[in-house]
Amino acid sequence: MAFKSSNIFVNLPVKDLNKSVAFFTKLGFEFNPQFTDENATCMIIGENIFAMLLVEDYFKTFIDKEIADASKTAEVIVALSAESREQVNDIVNKALAADAKPYRDPVDHGFMYSWSFQDPDDHLWELVFMEPSAVEQG
Repeated sequence: MAFKSSNIFVNLPVKDLNKSVAFFTKLGFEFNPQFTDENATCMIIGENIFAMLLVEDYFKTFIDKEIADASKTAEVIVALSAESREQVNDIVNKALAADAKPYRDPVDHGFMYSWSFQDPDDHLWELVFMEPSAVEQG
């Protein structure tokens, strides 16, 4: 039987938790207060999809490696599906207005549209809309 997880928690180190919460709040995200303190917060991305934003010193308690300098290296792109091209543009424009850095210009493949930005900690985020007819069902 194939493994299927019921939840996903992406853990990201942040330099300033309050700044990160303020940034993502401007994009429309909410946070679970049950899993929020001075060291971490649980950002609700979707049903069963969460990003744990952990201050760097706390993040280090979970790893035996160095934290990557996201301004120089990339380890992951957090790609989120959007409901429409307009929603992709709306979220990325909100991010840019909230001091995100542009990462890639919009990419339009006809059936798929995406646009990327870097958050205040230089993590890469990509919003993607795919035409429903292009997604194989079954």
